[in-house]
Amino acid sequence: MTTSHVVSSARSASPLGTLTVIPWASEPSADAAGTPFLMAYSLGDGRDGPEAGQQAMRATLESMNLSVGDRLFDLEKDAGINATLLVEGGSAVLTLPFLKVQCPVPEEWEAAAHAQGKVYLLCSVRPWSEGVPGQPVDEARLRAFVSDEEMLDDCAHVLLPVRRIQG
Repeated sequence: MTTSHVVSSARSASPLGTLTVIPWASEPSADAAGTPFLMAYSLGDGRDGPEAGQQAMRATLESMNLSVGDRLFDLEKDAGINATLLVEGGSAVLTLPFLKVQCPVPEEWEAAAHAQGKVYLLCSVRPWSEGVPGQPVDEARLRAFVSDEEMLDDCAHVLLPVRRIQG
């Protein structure tokens, strides 16, 4: 993981609450770039509370033809899932039916995304109130959240192809 983590958000008055996105990358090896990750999650501040937000997020993911916790979707092979990722100029633009957000990404994350050609997206049903936009998220807190087995079981797991602006 890199040590710099920037959280981007999109506000919503829906049961989903404030939706946030955070990037990180695994450490590169001698023969491969690190794996770039994005995680989308709610702060749990939806109008009906965190439990309703979890139910709403699960239903929203299922309406996209994504299931939670039981498989890895590869959008180069799995058709019918409306999600795109544009990575260019220090930013990742994630577009889902319920979220469109531009997220600043570190240089090494962008390089890994282009080298791998895909990004591992986690869409968490579980809210994470500690990953607040505008506040620093240190590596230990991020690592604790994203490596929690129960949290991983409460995520849709998606490999998103990386797109670039044609020029």
